[in-house]
Amino acid sequence: MMIFGFLTPDSFFIKEVSEMYVIEDKGGAIALMLAALLFLGTWPAVLTLLERRGRLPQHTYLDYSITNLLSAILIALTFGQIGDKKPNMPNFLTQLSQDNWSSILFAMAGGIVLSLGNLATQYAWAFAGLSVTEVITCSITVVIGTTMNYFLDDRINKAEILFPGVGCFLIAVCLGSAVHSSNSADNKKKLGGSSSNYKTMNGVYGDNKTGIIELNKDLEASNSEKVKAGTAEYLIELENRRSIKVIGSNIFIGLGIVFFAGICFSLFSPAFNLATNDQWHTLKKGVPHLVVYTAFFYFSLSCFIIAITLNFVFLYKPVFGLPKSSLKAYVNDWNGRQWALLAGFLCGFGNGFQFMGGQAAGYAAADAVQALPLVSTFWGVVLFGEYRRSSKKTYVLLASMLFMFVIAVAILMASSGHRKT
Repeated sequence: MMIFGFLTPDSFFIKEVSEMYVIEDKGGAIALMLAALLFLGTWPAVLTLLERRGRLPQHTYLDYSITNLLSAILIALTFGQIGDKKPNMPNFLTQLSQDNWSSILFAMAGGIVLSLGNLATQYAWAFAGLSVTEVITCSITVVIGTTMNYFLDDRINKAEILFPGVGCFLIAVCLGSAVHSSNSADNKKKLGGSSSNYKTMNGVYGDNKTGIIELNKDLEASNSEKVKAGTAEYLIELENRRSIKVIGSNIFIGLGIVFFAGICFSLFSPAFNLATNDQWHTLKKGVPHLVVYTAFFYFSLSCFIIAITLNFVFLYKPVFGLPKSSLKAYVNDWNGRQWALLAGFLCGFGNGFQFMGGQAAGYAAADAVQALPLVSTFWGVVLFGEYRRSSKKTYVLLASMLFMFVIAVAILMASSGHRKT
């Protein structure tokens, strides 16, 4: 047996066993969770960047979906295919022909709800902001999904540590809603005192019937060097440039989309857990459980099908006042495509690493990656100027929200157990 390690044999990341590469120890699982945290916290910022530059979200999400599926295929054909197959843990290609449809359906159900959640969040980022959207959706995911995973995992995580962490996420939900409300009030006050009348602003669309918008400006660059982030003029220029118009919208629209996405996200990890561990004993006797790589492939396949289908519909029947587009316009829209493709890879590998870590240390502990708003908020503040020149109340609420996430991620990782094989 060969062992590849970072520092010592006791802190190895991945073992090569006779059947395939699998995560074996708690340290390796936590390392994967941290990598997943970085990836899953970054891809939303990339899609937000494109929306703020005026690219239609339908175009962006179609590109994203392609590489998201491709990442699952790459993981399955590498980690899932290395080594000799065994009856109790066959490799990826062998499992494709086995009678394991009940587990496949669980995996695909998880992909469906994740796809619906991701579709919702691409609009929620515009209405509620990147930071607040990620905080609330991830907190709901942990409160509901982690509790379900704890019981599905036969309580391998330490309850006395796990559930205080869940409580921290629950508090963050409340703080996230308060931040959104306070920041909306700040923006309304800024616009009310502006010499510009945002109600008469010309949209970025004009006579653009193709759905293609040139991205020839820096993300937050303005027509005047004197316009500073966080000012009323800045907000108006951003509104003119972005694809989804949000100024003057009801704050409950954004929060409604956010909570819908959070409910969807809370279900995908438990569904994946059932797909790989068959806690409800739906497989026929003698049929091996789906390995994490096979489950992730089916999970990503259903996610891809739903995303492609709905976004093709949204090209011709858009929502939230977006302009109509077409398949031809999408194919010809190369502005920012490389960033959308990168986002798909980041999300795909992030989800894959989360599931690989969860299979080793428990899916409840792997939900620590839902602290990804720590990363997203960093990008939101640095790249997009979120909360610039906001009130002291907003800053206090934002700091409190992030503080709860720091505590929560540490607690959830500390609750990691070791799955019995």
